[in-house]
Amino acid sequence: MSLPIIIQGGMGVGVSNWKLARAVSHAGQLGVVSSTLLTVVLARRLQQGDPDGALRRALTQFPFPAMAERVLTAWHVPGGKPADRPFKSVEMPTLVPTTAFIELTVVANFVEVFLAKEGHAGVVGINLLEKIQLPTLPSLFGAMLAGVDYVLMGAGIPRTIPGVLDQLALGNAAELKIDVTDDAGTSVESILRFDPASFCSGIAPVLKRPRFLAIISSATLATTLARKSTGQVDGFVVEGELAGGHNAPPRGPLQLTAQGEPVYGLRDVPDLEKIRALGLPFWLAGAHATPEKLASALAQGATGVQVGTAFAFCEESGVLPDLKTHVLALSRKGLAKVHTDPFASPTGFPFKVVQHDTTLSNDTRYARRPRVCDLGYLREAFTKPDGTTGYRCGAEPLGNYMRKGGDAAASMGRKCLCNGLLATIGLGQIQGGYQEPALITAGNDVACLSRYLSADATTYRAADVLSVLLAPQNALESVTEPK
Repeated sequence: MSLPIIIQGGMGVGVSNWKLARAVSHAGQLGVVSSTLLTVVLARRLQQGDPDGALRRALTQFPFPAMAERVLTAWHVPGGKPADRPFKSVEMPTLVPTTAFIELTVVANFVEVFLAKEGHAGVVGINLLEKIQLPTLPSLFGAMLAGVDYVLMGAGIPRTIPGVLDQLALGNAAELKIDVTDDAGTSVESILRFDPASFCSGIAPVLKRPRFLAIISSATLATTLARKSTGQVDGFVVEGELAGGHNAPPRGPLQLTAQGEPVYGLRDVPDLEKIRALGLPFWLAGAHATPEKLASALAQGATGVQVGTAFAFCEESGVLPDLKTHVLALSRKGLAKVHTDPFASPTGFPFKVVQHDTTLSNDTRYARRPRVCDLGYLREAFTKPDGTTGYRCGAEPLGNYMRKGGDAAASMGRKCLCNGLLATIGLGQIQGGYQEPALITAGNDVACLSRYLSADATTYRAADVLSVLLAPQNALESVTEPK
C-alpha cells in the first residue's frame, strides 16, 4: 500500500476539520482531523443549527441509530441558538465519565472521520494528544467505527496506544493508564477501561486496525516506542521546534532568550541516522512546507513531510475567515510572527502563539479575561486528602488552583487553551456577557504564508499548498512502505 508524501497536520481544536482533511485526502495525500475537544466541537456545532446539514447526514450513518438520536435530541438547536446566548455546557472529562459523555465522544469522532472520508477513496487520519488522556479510548473507538486509516499522537509518550488499537480492532476491552498526582507530588496510576461489547449492547464489531504514527522529537523516543510499545508502531512524524502547537521542551535546564522564548540547542536536533536505522517510515515536520525542504527530507531517507501551518490558513481550515485574512495580510507585509511561549500551556510544554492584537496573545486582553476552567481537557488529576480524585488546571482561578494544592508559580502566565482555541474557530463561549477571545497557534512558517497567494488574492486553498509542494515531485512514483 502506498504511503503519502504529504501529511496534513492535525492542528488545534477544529482547525484541521473534516473539510480540510477531505480536501487533502481527495488529492491523494493524508488528510488529518484533530480529535482535540471534538466532544465539545460537535455539541456546539449542533447548537449553531448545523446549517448545511452535514453533521445530521453523518449521524444518519452512525451504526447505532438510537444513540445518534439521543445526541441529536440533546444538542441540536433547529435554526441555531441566538448569537448572544452562551452554549449549553458539556460535562468535563473525568475518570468516571457518564454514559452521555462517552456516547457524545464516540459519536463526535465518528462524525468527523466519516465526513472527512466521504466522497473519495483516499486515506484519513486522526490526531490526538497524549497529554489529553481521559477521552482517548472512546475517541479512538468512534474514529475506528468510521474507518479511520491512521492515528497520529504526540505531546507525550504514547507507548500504550498501539496495543489499544489492536484490542479495539478485535472488539476487545482496552485499558489506558491515567497519571494521577498524589499528595506527596508523585505520580500514581489509575486505569480507564472501554469495553466495545458493553458499549454496543453485547456485540462488538470487528474493525480495521488503523496505522499508528507517533509524533516524536528525538531518536531516543523513537527507539523507545519502536521497541517497547504494546503493539506495532507503523512510523514516526519527527517534529522540530519550528512546528506549531505544543513543542517538546528543550533538553536540560530551561533557558530563555531575551524575548522570553526557550533556547534550543544541538541536543534538541533529532538524530535522523538513528531514526532511519529503525527501518520504519518517517516524515519530517516543522517549517518543511517548501519543495526544497521536501526534496531534502526525501534525500535524508524520509517518506515525506508533515505540513501544518500552510494548511491552517487555507480556505478549508476551521480558523475564522477574518483571522485568516488578517494573518495572511501580515505575512504578505513580512510582519506575521509567532512567540514560543514556555508558560502558556497548562501542560507545561512550550506552546506557539501567533501574535495578534485581538487575541489572547495581547497582554492587555489576557489580563482582562476572567480566569475560568469550564471545559477541563488539560486538567491534572490528583488525589485529595480524603482519597478521592480531584482535578486542577493552572489556567483556572488562582484561588481555586491553590486550594487544590496547586503551586502559584505553576499558574503564572497560563492561558486557557481550551476556550481560546474554540474561539479561533467561531465556537467561543460567552461568559457572563464576556465573549471569549481567540488564541491562534501556528509554526514559524506563518511568516511565509504569502508564498501560496497569487498576486491579487487574499485567500488560497489546500490544493494550492499541494501544488506548490508537489510540483517538482509529480514525476515520482508513489513511495511504498518497506515490506
